[in-house]
Amino acid sequence: MKLDTVLATTDLRDVGPVARHAEEMGFDFLWAPETVASPMMLLGVAALETSKIGLGTAILVAFPRSPMITAMEAWQVQKASGGRFVLGLGTQVKGHNERRFSVPFDRPGPRLREMILALRHIWKAFQGEERLSWKGEFYRFDLITPFFNPGPIEHPTIPIYIAGVNEYMCRLAGELCEGFHVHPFHSVKYLNEVVLPAISTGLASAGRKREDIQLTAPVFVCLGRDEKEIEAAKGPVRAQIAFYGATRTYKPVFNVHGWGDATAELQRLMAEGRFAEMASVIDDEMLAVYALEATYEDLVDKLKAKYSGILDRVYLYLPLPQKMPEDLELRWRAIISEMNS
Repeated sequence: MKLDTVLATTDLRDVGPVARHAEEMGFDFLWAPETVASPMMLLGVAALETSKIGLGTAILVAFPRSPMITAMEAWQVQKASGGRFVLGLGTQVKGHNERRFSVPFDRPGPRLREMILALRHIWKAFQGEERLSWKGEFYRFDLITPFFNPGPIEHPTIPIYIAGVNEYMCRLAGELCEGFHVHPFHSVKYLNEVVLPAISTGLASAGRKREDIQLTAPVFVCLGRDEKEIEAAKGPVRAQIAFYGATRTYKPVFNVHGWGDATAELQRLMAEGRFAEMASVIDDEMLAVYALEATYEDLVDKLKAKYSGILDRVYLYLPLPQKMPEDLELRWRAIISEMNS
């Protein structure tokens, strides 16, 4: 199991130093989310500023972009990085698609499936292996002249990961993808009873094996030097779990533990604007299920005890601060080395 990290900036001016620092620290992969900036732009800079660390989107929101635009951007980052890029796609939820990006959210599962297949077809056309000729239910691509074709690159096979919570997306990942981004709001029980069986079904349908797909996940960790620091870390983690738990799409993650009523309670508090009270819904039992409590000394052992045999890659939900006390940076270097050696 490898230890990755998340890009700690959304400012293009800072990406270079931050990415170089992550590489120098020894992290195996650097993931860029889509929050206030395009992760493709951020990773384009990171690709030019690093030479070893893997680079990926976690995630790029799929539907606001034409697959042709996504294919072109991924092609450039793959070329710039010398083959270190992973395209991680996610559907996001209905509200964000329709109200933040102003795009339809019709049949997201089948649409994402076609997008994956269309992307691979477009890349083969870029590489000169096929004539561009895609006509599907959602997308059509059959016009590209030499002027608009970026041409072949040295590493034309770009791995695709998708993110998801429900069984359809898990099956789709098993069938078509090189990786699966597990949602940060997860539990080992949910992974074992829902995610892994669905991925296995998808793998079997395509004649693939478990080693053909990588599972990666951001994990909630209440981390500190001692019990006092761990206790102080619990509040923000409870708040973040509550934020995700208020989303109807993620209710199944509560359901497997018999906590399905928590979703309605969190939604009620959110609707009433009582955001500060939401964290109190996540009691100690829930926190122990959805997060890890650890000191720096036992973090590696606890990560391995919880996720070995389930996940292939993990990273902390929040990025590491770029400026740390010397003793803390030394501890992190030891953790990274132990996980990635």
